[in-house]
Amino acid sequence: MSNLDRQATLQVCGGRGFVVAEPVRELLSPRHVQLGESTEVRRLLPNLGRRMVGAWAFVDHYGPDDIADEPGMQVPPHPHMGLQTVSWLHEGEVLHRDSTGSLQTIRPRELGLMTSGRAISHSEESPASHARYLHGAQLWVALPDAHRHVEPHFQHHAELPRVTAPGLTATVILGALDGAVSPGTAYTPLTGADLALTAGTELRLPLDPDFEYAVLAMSGEAHVDDVPVLPGSMLYLGCGRTELPLRATSDAGLMLLGGEPFEEELVMWWNFVGRTDEEIRQAREDWMTGSRFGEVKGYDGARLDAPEVPATQLKARGRVR
Repeated sequence: MSNLDRQATLQVCGGRGFVVAEPVRELLSPRHVQLGESTEVRRLLPNLGRRMVGAWAFVDHYGPDDIADEPGMQVPPHPHMGLQTVSWLHEGEVLHRDSTGSLQTIRPRELGLMTSGRAISHSEESPASHARYLHGAQLWVALPDAHRHVEPHFQHHAELPRVTAPGLTATVILGALDGAVSPGTAYTPLTGADLALTAGTELRLPLDPDFEYAVLAMSGEAHVDDVPVLPGSMLYLGCGRTELPLRATSDAGLMLLGGEPFEEELVMWWNFVGRTDEEIRQAREDWMTGSRFGEVKGYDGARLDAPEVPATQLKARGRVR
């Protein structure tokens, strides 16, 4: 998914310097962003007070939207570099196309994982014949320096491992949770899991104390470490936890995101994750001149133009609050 904000600004993220090294309960409110003509998303990362959670650098939550008489998601071809995109649905379908030739319909609780590496472009759209409701999340994972120039590729996994307990089904989207490991390729130690809780469930989910974590509320009513989280909000949890208390007052859906605090300092501008001002500007130039990022074939419409890069120099920085 693209960052369609036409006032694209510098986002500073990465670095261990300001990682909270102990458990916290920091509730993050979303910023509402229009995505195309008919989809509004709630942007949780990057946030005014929290830029990353492990290598997770971008989180949008959208829906449930009634698109029975609407075109639904329509995101034209756009570029990425230095990151992975994770498409995750609770309802609806998204048709993915990219410049490597991938064409894949992603359905609820299937993993669509695109590794941009050095350069890729893609589009996302609701199929012409689609379900009434669209509900999901789109996430980015920053690639570490050793792997950020890999060849671009796309993975689709319809079957994913699960961790179960009374009242809980946890689907491991990316990384690992309680010994279950996703087949999706991860380049840093991390966790991405979809938690489905039934009403009345109370449990403690095992965590890695070396990871920092956050929980995104997708649906229903749940308490995370005694904090009520409403759909479309995110609770940042810090590090140092060996377990996480969860309580559902109704059937509820959550996403658990975590990982080792990301060591490197990054520049994130528009749809690019880089390290220097020069490479961000070169990426924009390459996209606008039609080189390097390839072509998305089959999409009925024009591709996105990049916004102008700010006149000031883009500097890589660590985490800020």
